Amino acid sequence: MKVYKCFRILGWDFTVTPTRFVLTGLVLLMAATVLFRLLTGFQYVTNLTDETPWGMWIAFDVMCGVALAGGGYSTALLVHMFRYEQYEIVARGALLTSLLGYVLVMAGLFLDIGQWFNFWRPFVSWGHTSVLFEVFWCISLYTTIQSLEFFEIITERILVKKLHRYVVKILPVLVVIGLIFPVLHQSSLGGLFLIMKERMFPLWWSEFLPIYFLLSSFFVGSAMVTIETTLAKTAYGHEIPHEIMLKLTRVGTRIMGVYLLMKLYDLFSMDLWGYVFQGSLQSNMYCVEMLFGIIIPILIMFSPLRKTRGGLLTYAWLTVLGVIVNRLNCVFTSMYESGAYFPGIGEIIVSVGLVALGILIYCFLVENFNIIGNERAVQVKIDKDKDIKNLIWALLRTKRH
Repeated sequence: MKVYKCFRILGWDFTVTPTRFVLTGLVLLMAATVLFRLLTGFQYVTNLTDETPWGMWIAFDVMCGVALAGGGYSTALLVHMFRYEQYEIVARGALLTSLLGYVLVMAGLFLDIGQWFNFWRPFVSWGHTSVLFEVFWCISLYTTIQSLEFFEIITERILVKKLHRYVVKILPVLVVIGLIFPVLHQSSLGGLFLIMKERMFPLWWSEFLPIYFLLSSFFVGSAMVTIETTLAKTAYGHEIPHEIMLKLTRVGTRIMGVYLLMKLYDLFSMDLWGYVFQGSLQSNMYCVEMLFGIIIPILIMFSPLRKTRGGLLTYAWLTVLGVIVNRLNCVFTSMYESGAYFPGIGEIIVSVGLVALGILIYCFLVENFNIIGNERAVQVKIDKDKDIKNLIWALLRTKRH
């Protein structure tokens, strides 16, 4: 990718490329659409109705976003709780992608509120019996905790030494607390569907839905880390040893195996095999989800393909796409009749724009902070900033005298 220019303003770097021009354009288009939605409501921006109240912002931005952001807590669990220190090399990258994911999820939730100016009410009006209330609070608290965890990286760069020492001291506490909330809200997202048994297609409804959502958020976490490190290698030359990524994905594969066994148990215990092979849109989408999102990735990890980077990346992409298809199936395929809902152009623009914004923020943070093992480059920037500040200070003192 050809680099046009690297801007440096007040010690902060940002590389400008043709791709980033396009991403910036998408973000600006999203900002205009969001403003229009806030001023006019859902009518002109979305295709939501009383019969189809859950659209792309819930299904993709929230349901898929929360699942794909699971790499942060799953990696933290392995590194900090089970002491797999070999995975520490990917921990910061996983934390960043997870944090960005949750911030964008919060944005999606905010836009999906009909009267957006009442977003603050769940903080003061507690709906103790609502599953969605618990999801809202857990996501909000976990996003806050992840921000505090990331603050350790921020304070390294801006040289607030005293504050950095305090953040490092409380970091273990934040990690432990941060492992609790994802378990709660990942499973509770599945719990939202438990009361919809009469509305959902039988292949997707199960009393194990909370466990399914929790397990899938865990095994997709290692797949997301694999994709993130591969993209970081392409963009920044940062390479993680293949053996490390293979061990990490093996952990995810074991969880995926448990997930598959539970799905098979549901098919036998509830006698659902007739639905699997009925040839309808629902049965076909279920087969696509299970075959390409679960079965083939497991087979890859038991074949020689796992020893190649291409095979591991294929496993990761299939796993991620499988979880996305699963979340979309749970909302659209299982509950809406064919053709009942299709996202409006405004919904698509906002979703694509949020992803573009996340990519731009990721690039800026990686280029200026020690995220992917670029501590030497960051230290050079810090030293240069110190030299410039010292020079300016010396010139000011000279003028005074």
